[in-house]
Amino acid sequence: MNKTVLITGATSGIGNACAVKFAQNNYNLILTGRRSDRLTKVKSEIEKTFKVEVTTLNFDVRDRNAVQSAMNQLEGRTIDVLINNAGLAAGLDPLQSGSIEDWEQMIDTNIKGLLYITRNVAPMMIQKQSGHIINIGSIAGKEVYAKGGVYCATKHAVDALTKGMRIDFLESGIKVTQIAPGAVETEFSMVRFKGDRQAADNVYKGYEPLNPDDIAEVAFYVTTLPLHVNINDLLIMPTAQANATQLLRK
Repeated sequence: MNKTVLITGATSGIGNACAVKFAQNNYNLILTGRRSDRLTKVKSEIEKTFKVEVTTLNFDVRDRNAVQSAMNQLEGRTIDVLINNAGLAAGLDPLQSGSIEDWEQMIDTNIKGLLYITRNVAPMMIQKQSGHIINIGSIAGKEVYAKGGVYCATKHAVDALTKGMRIDFLESGIKVTQIAPGAVETEFSMVRFKGDRQAADNVYKGYEPLNPDDIAEVAFYVTTLPLHVNINDLLIMPTAQANATQLLRK
């Protein structure tokens, strides 16, 4: 019987790559996302390629009621792996001139959205005394850089919440892992720079960044370890990146 993975933010980037990787390994998928057309396309492509069941749930993780309504549809389902992937950066401004709307979007998505999903899925895992929660963090959860204070704060929160989950779920046999990537070439920078293609492309210019498949490989790997082995925290960087701000560009 196939296991099931729930992946938030599965319409592109790391979430989409994780969906393909787990489908390749015979997992049934529950995929969430804000863009219904993208969800439909991802579902169709995966079902054509792999013999797995794909369930899609169209909602925004920021909307607590929508999360609850979607999770209610999963009553009776077993979720073996949860990948809290949905997240974003909005803007790149110093605190004194930052957009409060951008701050709220990041806080509501990166922190509250992760909490809403986990609050609904964790009891399912606790009931069966097994499961694996993977939180997609960031190098920004380990360091702080100029003009990214609020985004970094949200990812520091993911770091702290992962540690808290590890403690709270210890008696239930649930594994908890944070995967914290450095630069990954996805829609991340297009979202941060609000569609400015040139600014987004400049982020990845002059070196080879990670790609979503790199992170998906790691996400799947941590689920394959023996029952007595848990990777708490994993920081993964491009070879050309030493930390949040030091990059070798050629």
